[in-house]
Amino acid sequence: MAAVGGVLLDESILFAQDGEGNTHFVPGSEALLRRLHYSKIHTGISYGDGVSSQKVTFIKKMSTLYSLDCIALDASCIDAFNGTLLAWSGAGESYFYVTSKIDKDLILKLSNQGWTIVVKSSKDSPLENTRVQFINKLEELPINLCRCTKLALHDTKVVTIGYIMKSSREEDFAKRGAFPMYPTQNGLIFVPLTFDLPLAPQLQEVDAVLHKATDEIVRIDPANFLDCSEGVSFSKGIQELERYIQDHPDYCIIDPLNNIYPLLDRLSIQQILLKLEDINTESRCKIRAPHFLKVDNFHMPNMAERLSEAKLIFPNIVKPQVACGVADAHNMAIVFRTEDFRDLSVPLPAIVQEYIDHSSHIFKFYVLGEKVFHAVRKSTPNTDVLLSSSEKNGSRPIIFDSLKSLPTAKDEQHSGAGFCSKADKHSLDLALVTDAAHWLRKTLDLTIFGFDVVIQEGSGDHVIVDVNYLPSFKEIPDTVAIPAFWDAIKSSYESRKAK
Repeated sequence: MAAVGGVLLDESILFAQDGEGNTHFVPGSEALLRRLHYSKIHTGISYGDGVSSQKVTFIKKMSTLYSLDCIALDASCIDAFNGTLLAWSGAGESYFYVTSKIDKDLILKLSNQGWTIVVKSSKDSPLENTRVQFINKLEELPINLCRCTKLALHDTKVVTIGYIMKSSREEDFAKRGAFPMYPTQNGLIFVPLTFDLPLAPQLQEVDAVLHKATDEIVRIDPANFLDCSEGVSFSKGIQELERYIQDHPDYCIIDPLNNIYPLLDRLSIQQILLKLEDINTESRCKIRAPHFLKVDNFHMPNMAERLSEAKLIFPNIVKPQVACGVADAHNMAIVFRTEDFRDLSVPLPAIVQEYIDHSSHIFKFYVLGEKVFHAVRKSTPNTDVLLSSSEKNGSRPIIFDSLKSLPTAKDEQHSGAGFCSKADKHSLDLALVTDAAHWLRKTLDLTIFGFDVVIQEGSGDHVIVDVNYLPSFKEIPDTVAIPAFWDAIKSSYESRKAK
């Protein structure tokens, strides 16, 4: 058996027609095509006699969309079909034909020419051929392909990484080439895990699991939030993963769920960032946490006094204590007066955080194992611009969703004499923030995370205002970021296995 060189998918496993003759994808088929396409595995769609012209038109359209070969195929045209596969050929590669139709003549001819046949069937087939495999669901195919490749390589250093995350996030990573189903330059094979199938058998096929468990949070109980094992409820799939890890303590997960819990809680993040003081020296700028105050009630009679004690002066930015995983975790407000807290719609408990004049630029830092990258984004305006905007709006708080409608400054709204984007970039003490990144990596024991830094006008303080797990790091060129991503995962796997 050799590494997978190509996959030919019969139309019967991909498409179906409704009562009016309209063709559509069957569940799981579109995701499979995307995964094969982004993995750059040679892929084709075949169809035989008896397929309607309307369906053939749809098949050809989808083949073009996903850059696939489209092949008319039956037992009588195998020789001609083999001629179309010259572009697929490669030394030591094997080819898969996946179908739900039992065409014995076609299957026999393909298997005699070295093809591996995969039949999607809910029951046993009378086919007697060692090269025939059976699957119940299309979602099983990626694991079969990865198993074939790993066995063929006879290389114990190749590591299979199963990954769990929502489909949109997976596609963002996959289209950048991050999740190939063949070995990366450092020996990783990626395979999607699905909760549509029992998880334990899938976990037995992979060496480690990479997850974005925050995509799978279904409920957070603020009353028990500090005890994350009780206060955070995950989907049934993540619960199944947790049970498996408990039963197999030597199994590798990147990263353990306990390690990501602090990033779910903005109060925990703030308390961790307070310890940045340990890495500051007199010879350079200071890196620190913003001043903050946790509040459980916006109607406290001594609110002004408590804000003063926390070194908070207006404006303030108000954020939910829950940092992610729930619908309103990013509902925030900028307030300008004590009375602004009345009837504020930000979920409680909340964190009132220092608003820092930062010349409308924010530095996005990404930690991928030992490597640290950063990018610059336009950010919220300085205080004077915010106050002007608030006065025009009747001095009401500015309410926004930080994922959708973050108020950003226009070019002419940058405050600070002579302070422009070029000067702002030069003001960054990269060595200082890199030291903080390594400190955070050690403190959090995480493989891939990100954090945001703003530079306070006047003092030059570097203030970390947010930390998040497994960010997309889209601003970093793929040619640099993706190899670093793979290296971080491989290094984490080796480190955790050694422990």
